Amino acid sequence: MKPPAFDYVRVGSLAEAADVLGDEGDQARVMAGGQSLMAMLNMRLTEPKVIVDIATARESAYIRQTGDFVSIGAGTTQAELEAWPDLGSAVPLLQMVLPHIGHIQTRSRGTVCGSLCHADPSSELPLVLATLAGEVSLLSSRGERTMAADDFQIGMLVTRRQPDEVMSEARFPLARSGQRFGFREVARRRGDYAIVALACVVDDSGIRLGVGGVADRPTVRQWSDLEESDLADALNDFAWELEGYDDIHASARYRRELVRRIGSDLIRETALWNG
Repeated sequence: MKPPAFDYVRVGSLAEAADVLGDEGDQARVMAGGQSLMAMLNMRLTEPKVIVDIATARESAYIRQTGDFVSIGAGTTQAELEAWPDLGSAVPLLQMVLPHIGHIQTRSRGTVCGSLCHADPSSELPLVLATLAGEVSLLSSRGERTMAADDFQIGMLVTRRQPDEVMSEARFPLARSGQRFGFREVARRRGDYAIVALACVVDDSGIRLGVGGVADRPTVRQWSDLEESDLADALNDFAWELEGYDDIHASARYRRELVRRIGSDLIRETALWNG
């Protein structure tokens, strides 16, 4: 199957993209790398009248440290972020996660912000943004607004981005002294979407665990005073709250069990528990 006919607009800046989106509203879709959108078009899961291509808006392709964040522009590909020499010291969790995202061919085209906007609950980048409590900026002809990760993704493939907005930037908090990070993923093959993915941050405020692939969006739990003896019960409660779902890849029961078992190993490893 191939997509129905649509108009194609290639823009030179995000401001120009915002103008087009302001005119076309929910009849338009933004394309950056096209790794998710093209598949959806071919299966006719989306049928826009206009495609707004921002791939040539190269002023939006940047990675820079701004205050307490690493800011990543809308045009930055996953491969460009993976190759950034400061990534390991700035945002270690991203360095752990990026090799698990698709394959080098898709990372060379797919963008960081595009993955966040697609909002697949099994995708790794939305999980990292949620676990680290990052934020995004959304640009329209009305101005620019900032939104926390927890407010941005609200369901499976659903965000609070308005039809006239384009994501201009994603911001991931810089790692702080003493923080430790961990990541585990179960997928049918390396590069496939995760059946379950878990990201962990441990610091003096406690333990923060993010889970993707179980609920309809990445879900994060913070424990401020979790003892090792309480870990199994805490993860069991979390797994049941996530509920999970059955599909051709795994059952909800299996997904919950992965949260319990892999979550335990990941937290013990990241928190440096020896039990």
